[in-house]
Amino acid sequence: MKFLRVSFIAVIMSLAACGSGGGSGGATSSITPVASTAASSTSPLAVFPNEHGLYPDANQVVQTDVEAGIFPNENGFARSYSTAGAIDPNGPFFKSFGNGRTCASCHKQEDGFSIRAKSLQKLFVDTEGTDPVFQLLDGANSPNAPVGTLEEKTAAYSMLLSKGLFRIGLKMPHSAEFVLVGVDDPYHFASADELSLFRRPLPSANLKFVTDVMWDGRETLEDNSSTICSRNGCFAPVDADLARQANNATKGHAQAQSDLSISDQNEIVAFEKSLFVAQQVDHAAGVLFAADGTGGALALSTENFSFALNDIFKTTFTPFNFSLFDNWIADASASDKKVIDARESITRGQALFHIRQIDIVAVVPGTESLNFSFLTCSTCHSTPNVGNLSEPHGFNIGTADAKTRTADMPLYSLQNKTTGEVVETQDPGLAMTSGLWQDIGRFKAPVLRGLSTRAPYFHNGSANTIDDVVAFYNKQFNIQFTDQEKADLTAFLKSL
Repeated sequence: MKFLRVSFIAVIMSLAACGSGGGSGGATSSITPVASTAASSTSPLAVFPNEHGLYPDANQVVQTDVEAGIFPNENGFARSYSTAGAIDPNGPFFKSFGNGRTCASCHKQEDGFSIRAKSLQKLFVDTEGTDPVFQLLDGANSPNAPVGTLEEKTAAYSMLLSKGLFRIGLKMPHSAEFVLVGVDDPYHFASADELSLFRRPLPSANLKFVTDVMWDGRETLEDNSSTICSRNGCFAPVDADLARQANNATKGHAQAQSDLSISDQNEIVAFEKSLFVAQQVDHAAGVLFAADGTGGALALSTENFSFALNDIFKTTFTPFNFSLFDNWIADASASDKKVIDARESITRGQALFHIRQIDIVAVVPGTESLNFSFLTCSTCHSTPNVGNLSEPHGFNIGTADAKTRTADMPLYSLQNKTTGEVVETQDPGLAMTSGLWQDIGRFKAPVLRGLSTRAPYFHNGSANTIDDVVAFYNKQFNIQFTDQEKADLTAFLKSL
């Protein structure tokens, strides 16, 4: 697979298909199918509409017949919406084909169809670590970890419980331009035969806008006969990628003994592509589609999309790709000054996303070939009102660098076969797919919508909050945001 030779400079957070390192599944889903019927107000998830058919703001949030549910998070309420209607929990997405896991084990509706560390912690306590999501295969820090007692289980699943990280075991590419010359694994398992790569599950919603499947693109199929092409090559339709990913996840994470049927694969893909997740209500600013704002999952589901849309190498590229709050303040009907202030902050953050310059050449040498000396967040998060890239690319923002390593992460020393150069990394990223030296540490850019539903962030869960993500970029690329700019950009990202 070919990838753009540029480091990814933008505000993005982690976490496009059924699984993190291959997609997985899990135990009984807590999905509450909702059409016009109401969910119980006694639900610990505070599912909306409640038993009275009401939302957090009954005057402004409109119930529809295809409501999938509204769930609380630290920043307000997010909505999961299905264009196909009320969610049917009897489909193959919710079915166990092997070890008790289903796709929904690691892609929970209330977590934006990803899974939060907090949810895993609660599940661990409730089941004493017996839920099928807690498997030695990839849920534990090592498949050899002892789990005979609750104390041992707590230690064995510490990465899953603290950061929501699954262990993705991958063999070094045989034809790679590099070899493994050193391993520092705190769990005493990783080797060239199987690297332990700890990654967050990507959401299985908002897949209408996805062209690159998995953090390292390993389910993104090249196809020289395809007409779906960009400067980086030609690719198979994403439906084929998602079907293969669902099958590989079921055979891998769920340990199924046989392939999914073609009909089950197709049904899973159709279900996933019907799902949309976005923040619906902000605690401070209120309803995000009120007063001519166009936030929320329903508006997101109607966004147009095509492969290579708003490509930075096209003359039609525009950095002004988010328009959610263009008219929000002028038409705001809020009478509460705190609400108006919050909306103004979000709107300023949207503007910063488009125009705040990041001096990429000064920070990352070798990018002069782009023919411009700076980027903005929207240069790399360019899909209109979505915030990912609309074609397969890999970017290195430094999240896997040795200098950012924490004691709980493995560290690998890789040596270039030709030059002898050695680089240390926590995760080779795209290089595990392509085998290319230049791809070490590069990862796909995931969709930005629904960020508030799926903390922690980045591929390795290294940022606990959206505030932490903004702080990372500010330091990593010496952006020198003012305190107000940090607050505004964070407010915007929380509203997505």
